Amino acid sequence: MWWKILILVVMSAVIWFGFTTPAPQKMIGEASRVFYFHIPQAWICVLAFAMSMIYSIKYLRGRDLNDDDRAAEAARLGFIFCLLATITGSIFARVTWGSFWNWDPRETSIFILLLIYAAYFALRGAIAVEEKKAALSAVYSIVAFVTVPFLIFVLPRIVPSLHPEDSIVDENMKFTMGPTVRVIFFTSLAAYTAIYFWLLKIGWKLNFLQRRQLEMEE
Repeated sequence: MWWKILILVVMSAVIWFGFTTPAPQKMIGEASRVFYFHIPQAWICVLAFAMSMIYSIKYLRGRDLNDDDRAAEAARLGFIFCLLATITGSIFARVTWGSFWNWDPRETSIFILLLIYAAYFALRGAIAVEEKKAALSAVYSIVAFVTVPFLIFVLPRIVPSLHPEDSIVDENMKFTMGPTVRVIFFTSLAAYTAIYFWLLKIGWKLNFLQRRQLEMEE
């Protein structure tokens, strides 16, 4: 229980200091405060989709439906955090560029990623047979994750973008953040990661209990 309280306290501190300390980037101004939330959300998106791929591989190797449940739950949370990153990015775009959506390379790539994983859930919903659904979903999850590094890290960097560059490190891999900004940012990153694993654990438990109940009814 103590760690749940710790997460609440840490996240509250991130929100407080994120809005009461000077803006992270002077040139962008107040809108740059979204940096403390938008980037961690995008990080969780990548982490969750990676975990979905890992459990999908585990399912194909062991054919344990619990691994399929874990893969699906990780993908579900990844989709939610991807959507949150899209929303916070759109708010930043409205303040700095004058429009919620500009089809900037980063906006376009994350939109494509949402479509890819929306198709994953559509696939799961379209197949009734558990084993067939799990197998096809696992293959799809593995193939889908191949696109994640390209869409998140590669494409936005090879096409001219309105998105701020060098928000964390520059081309020489040196931190571009000041000490205070660095502490708030990495604390936020840790808090979001803890929240993700907390939600993931809850989802896994619920899926396990539901599957166990179905097995007892049979």
